[in-house]
Amino acid sequence: MTTARRLRSYAYEQYLSALRDSHIKLEYFEGEIYAMAGGTPSHAQLGAKVIALLQRGLPAGCTVFTSDLKVLIENADLATFPDASIVCGQLAAAPKDSNALTNPTLVVEVTSPSTENYDRTEKVRGYQQLPSLVAVLLVSHRARRVTLVQRQQGGWEETDFRGGETVSVATPSVRFLVDELYEGVALEA
Repeated sequence: MTTARRLRSYAYEQYLSALRDSHIKLEYFEGEIYAMAGGTPSHAQLGAKVIALLQRGLPAGCTVFTSDLKVLIENADLATFPDASIVCGQLAAAPKDSNALTNPTLVVEVTSPSTENYDRTEKVRGYQQLPSLVAVLLVSHRARRVTLVQRQQGGWEETDFRGGETVSVATPSVRFLVDELYEGVALEA
């Protein structure tokens, strides 16, 4: 097995500078800067629909944010733009990046062919290091399937919801039908 060697590692301040000068979103992970690919129509549609469904049943004191809000997870050396995030209570910004949220209660990632593995592995592990986070929703781009990764007393529990089922998140208390989310969406391969 060969091992790739990192030739350049960027400081977070360099990432912020690149982000300010960029016309596209950039993510930061362990000293590397990654350009986020443009989304497909179905990806954009799923992102918009999940925000609408979350907003509809959201408890008072909680706010939904779009993918324009960055989340910084310092313990994971990760800055990312989830497709949606919810904050219950006061929004907390990072001391080193006033445009980065550090206390989401729930985050949503809509998968894509190029990001699905990363979204379901390293990114979820990064999110799990946020003390405020209680749930991650992974919305599949290829099947009527929403995966809920939820903090429990003994750790993290993963549950899949498929067509005909209702996604139910304990905190924040939100519920929506999988079929309602995917209605009218052309799924990708």
